[in-house]
Amino acid sequence: MVYIKKNKKKIILLVFILLLQMLFASSMVFATEPGDVIIPSLELNFGQGTDNVASSIQILVLITILSLAPSILVMMTSFTRFIIVFSFLRKAISLQSTPPNQVLIALALFMTFFVMTPVFSDVIDNAYTPYVNQEISQEEALDNAVKPIKGFMLRQVRTEDLALFIDMSGGIQYEEANDIPITTVIPAFIISELKTGFQIGFLLFIPFIVIDMVVASTLMSLGMMMLPPVMISLPFKILLFIMVDGWHLLVEQLIRTIK
Repeated sequence: MVYIKKNKKKIILLVFILLLQMLFASSMVFATEPGDVIIPSLELNFGQGTDNVASSIQILVLITILSLAPSILVMMTSFTRFIIVFSFLRKAISLQSTPPNQVLIALALFMTFFVMTPVFSDVIDNAYTPYVNQEISQEEALDNAVKPIKGFMLRQVRTEDLALFIDMSGGIQYEEANDIPITTVIPAFIISELKTGFQIGFLLFIPFIVIDMVVASTLMSLGMMMLPPVMISLPFKILLFIMVDGWHLLVEQLIRTIK
C-alpha cells in the first residue's frame, strides 16, 4: 500500500510538471522577443465604418436578448400557468417522476410558443423587420415590440392585481390601460398567472381525491390497515385519466383559458 501511494504521488508530480511545460511552451509561441510573454486577448473592433458599428451593435443586442430570453419566457408569457398546472396534475395522480420534468417543461414550452405566435409575429413585423431595414429608430422599435406583449399581459391580468401595483407605485391615474408602464404590468401579470394556475390545479385534485377517499374507506372497512391506499388508488386514477382522454382535455382547456 505504501508503494502504491508513492507511485501515485510520483504520477501526480509528473503530470503537474508536464502541464507547466505545456503552458510555458504555449506562452513562448506568443512571445515576440526572448523573455517577453504576451497573453492573447480578444478585442471587439467596431471599426471606423458605420456598417461595422451597426453590425457590432446588433450582435450585442442579440446577445443581450438571448441572455434574458429565459426570464422573458417565464415572466411575460403563459409558460408559468402551464407548468404549474402540469405539476399539480402529477401530484394529484400521485406520480413522483412520471412524466419526467423534461417532458413537462418541453410540453409547456411548445404550448407557450403556440399561444404566443401571434404576439411574436406582431413584434417581428412591426418592430424587428422595420428596424433592420432602417425604417424606424431604435426607440420606435422598442415601443412597437413592447405594445403587443403588454397587450397580451393586460388581457390575462386581473384588475385587482393590476390595481395593487399601481397603488404601490404611487397611485397614478392612467387614462388608458396601454399607458401603464410595463414594469407595473409584469409583476401583476405574474401573480395573476400564479393564482390562475393554482385554481386550475385545485380543480384537478378534486376527482383524484375522491378516488383516494373511496379506496381508503374501502380498505379500512376490509381491515387492510397496513396496505397503503396510494398503491391501490394509483391504477384507478391512471385509468380514469386515460378514459377521459386527460391530456387532450387538459391541453385544450388550458389553451382556451388564454384570452
